[in-house]
Amino acid sequence: MAKQYDIYGIGAALVDTEITVTDDDLTAMGVDKGVMTLVDEERQHEIIGYLQDHLVASQRASGGSGANTIIAAGYFGCHNFYSCKVANDDNGSFYLQDIKDAKVSYPTHVGQDEGITGKCLVMITPDAERTMNTFLGLSATVSTTELDEDAISASQWSYIEGYLVSSDTGREAAIKLRQLSEQHNTKVALSLSDPAMVQFFKDGLTEMIGGGVDLLFCNRDEALGFTQTENIDDAIIELQRCAKTFAITLGAEGSLVFDGTDLMSIPTAKAKAIDTNGAGDMYAGAFLYALSQGEGYERAGRFANLAATKVVTQYGPRLKAEQHQELKTAFFG
Repeated sequence: MAKQYDIYGIGAALVDTEITVTDDDLTAMGVDKGVMTLVDEERQHEIIGYLQDHLVASQRASGGSGANTIIAAGYFGCHNFYSCKVANDDNGSFYLQDIKDAKVSYPTHVGQDEGITGKCLVMITPDAERTMNTFLGLSATVSTTELDEDAISASQWSYIEGYLVSSDTGREAAIKLRQLSEQHNTKVALSLSDPAMVQFFKDGLTEMIGGGVDLLFCNRDEALGFTQTENIDDAIIELQRCAKTFAITLGAEGSLVFDGTDLMSIPTAKAKAIDTNGAGDMYAGAFLYALSQGEGYERAGRFANLAATKVVTQYGPRLKAEQHQELKTAFFG
């Protein structure tokens, strides 16, 4: 019997602000380049104060890795459900409207809590690398309370954002989502999310993965770090121990996709990258959309490469609604 939702996701709900910076700026601010660093609100204000005269490349945008993936898949045509936590404030209202615009459903109690909605400062250097400093706000308390078992059982896939590992309640929610998905014959996909999560929270990620997931998303650095190997060939062997299938993104080199039997190297078109923020999220959203439409892993990888290549050519972690349709038409006809 067909399920009501294509993807059930869980992750941090963050309102993003992007600012273009130089490597010297990052050094001056004491910010580690190329990773996501959790900060308190005071530290985030300190960084914003330093950067107050810089060009803001994109205004407020709803973000969070899992949300970017779920919203992208929604604009491609999936029917999705997303569990997150935002406050009853201006950013929270903005965030939920963005979710609605992508026709993504969410638990009815979301947005009713007092507090501060999470915020992410995304700093883009001239080499297109994204560096994130995140104040989780209320997202730090996302928990099993945000799970909707009926929606989980009514979904083809569940999608777990690896960033949840940094919060005790978030990690618990991710584990519970995997367990409920297994009970209800819902396939489980998980993203390792960031090299820093792998470096500092590997044991927690291993706990979230449990006996194994159906599909794992990661980039090269995350694959090597998580498997504690020195080359991608060894990492591929190790990843098969914890995931039935997986996709490893390789930037301009495309991606490696394992469908459970065959390993495929899938090239991507050349593009002038100006902002890599959201590339992995878009890849996962496009990949899951293709799978939900009955496409095989090779075709899903090609479509995901195409979508990720498009998103890095502009500022911001997401595409406009009409750009999703243009990509679908270009690829699927």
